[in-house]
Amino acid sequence: MVSSARNAESASDPEKIGSGDRKGGKSEPEAFVRAFAKGLSVITAFGQGSPATIADISRASGLDRAGARRILLTLEQLGYVRMEGRKFSLTPRVLTLGYLYLSSLPFWSIAQPVMEELVADLQETCSMGVLDGDDVVYVLRVPARRFLTFDPSIGGRTPAHIHSMGRVLLAAQPPEMVEGYIARTPLKAYTRHTVTDPDELRRGIADDRGNGWCFVSEQYEDGMCGIAVPVLNAQGMAIAAINVSMVVSGNVRQRAIDEVLPKLRLAARHIGGRMR
Repeated sequence: MVSSARNAESASDPEKIGSGDRKGGKSEPEAFVRAFAKGLSVITAFGQGSPATIADISRASGLDRAGARRILLTLEQLGYVRMEGRKFSLTPRVLTLGYLYLSSLPFWSIAQPVMEELVADLQETCSMGVLDGDDVVYVLRVPARRFLTFDPSIGGRTPAHIHSMGRVLLAAQPPEMVEGYIARTPLKAYTRHTVTDPDELRRGIADDRGNGWCFVSEQYEDGMCGIAVPVLNAQGMAIAAINVSMVVSGNVRQRAIDEVLPKLRLAARHIGGRMR
């Protein structure tokens, strides 16, 4: 099984890159390497259900079958893909690409022990995320022992506005960037609680900006809620967010504000403070 349409759309379509510019009378940047873009599109076309056939990869990447086959065989030679009969699958070597990014983040190694202490104290799952385009991407996660129905892996992404980390990071952006996000983002209803009205979302983000934290409940998954705060660098810029995820029960919002939020803020200050 190949990656979802959302993941496929998040990676630039190599056959469409620059096409919009050409329609506007502009050409692709001289430094743009289409072959490299096609290779990346093939890697991102694999989903959790790999292995996949050439036809699968062709459909997910937007390449023709001959092009997809050439790139798959090249990736096989480089050790990033293995061939099993008529199907291909990624190898563990692909993990090095993601690890290089994670290890380059200035807060990654600093945040792990701080978040582990927070999880041990609260017995709730703690995550860290960054904005990537219009999504929030998980870069670190320390799970609690309790089972969560929504349990994303490192590198997993969700639309920013339905997640507490994404919302608090949107709140840290200039108003014109927030307006652009609201204008271009389909406000899909993932649950009956999901905010789908642009004005309501706009007001919520404004409240998050004023509070310096964000609490969301059942925006993406029934029965799940979370509270998040930004991680600030020495210049006071939000470079990431950390959150605590909880199961909805009783007066969970009040517990999040009274018990979780002070400890979450302290953890964020420790992470940001060690980067100075």
